[in-house]
Amino acid sequence: MTIQWFPGHMAKARREVEEKLKLVDFVMELVDARAPLSSQNPMLQQVLQQKSKMVVLMKKDLADNRQTEEWISYFKERSIPAIAINVNDKSDIKKVIQLAKDLGQEKLDKLIKKGIQPRPSRAMIVGIPNVGKSTLINRLANKKIAKTGDRPGVTKQQLWIKVKKDFELLDTPGILWPKFEDELVGYRLAAIGTIKDQLLSMQDIVAFVISYLQKHYPERLEERYPIDREMTDMWEIFEAIGKQRGALESGGGVNFEKVSDLVIRDLRTGRLGNITLENPEE
Repeated sequence: MTIQWFPGHMAKARREVEEKLKLVDFVMELVDARAPLSSQNPMLQQVLQQKSKMVVLMKKDLADNRQTEEWISYFKERSIPAIAINVNDKSDIKKVIQLAKDLGQEKLDKLIKKGIQPRPSRAMIVGIPNVGKSTLINRLANKKIAKTGDRPGVTKQQLWIKVKKDFELLDTPGILWPKFEDELVGYRLAAIGTIKDQLLSMQDIVAFVISYLQKHYPERLEERYPIDREMTDMWEIFEAIGKQRGALESGGGVNFEKVSDLVIRDLRTGRLGNITLENPEE
C-alpha cells in the first residue's frame, strides 16, 4: 500500500524553502525522537543538498532514552551534529543555541577573514508538521512568536526570528512529502500524531503499535493491559483491552474504535512509558 497526498500549500512551501536556502548559513532540521528516520522528509534531503545541517530530536521525554542515544550516534557517524531535547527544559534550549552558534561560526570566521563586518549567523528551521517546531521557536526567542497547536500544519508562512544576539532563524511551514512508499513509515508517523488520523485506519495503526510493542517492549503492554506474551491474535487482544478498560458498545460488546483511541492516547501521552518506534539497527 502506498499512502499519498500533496496539499498545494506543501508544494508551495517546498519551492519557498529552495528559494530561501541561499540566504542561510545552515539548516536546523527537527525530527521526532520516537521515529527519527521516519520523521525526516526525504524530499527535503534532496532540497537541502550540501548545506550544513544540525538535527534536533524533539520530544525526548516521550522516547526511549537508550534508543535516543543510538540515534544521536547514527547522525554523528554521518557527520551531522545531533541533539535530543525536551522543549520545556531550559537547559536543553541553551544546548540548542550553543550547537547552532558553533555550526554558524565557521561561516562567520570566513566573513571576518575577508574583512567583512561579522553578523549573526542565519539558520533555516525545517521539519514535518506537528514535530514541535513552533513551540521550539517560541522557547528560542523567549517569547510567543510562532503559533502552536496539536494539529499538523499550523504554521503556514515563513518568518524570520531573532534568537538573542546569537543567530537569526527562518521559520518555514511543516512539509510532508508526496507519498510514503513504505507503509511502516506512515504507521509510525500516524501513531505519534504527525499525520492526520483520518488518513489511515486507526485500528491498523494500533495493530502495528501493539505488534511493535510485543516485540520490543512486551513488559510495557503487560503493565498497562491484560496482554501476555503468548497472545498473537489481534482480535483477541482488542477484546481483552476493551473489556478491561470499558471500551464497550451499548449492547456490551467491545467497541474496537474506542480501543484504538485509548491505546493511541496512551502511546502519545507517555502512559505506555518511553517508547521509540524504530531503531538504527533495523
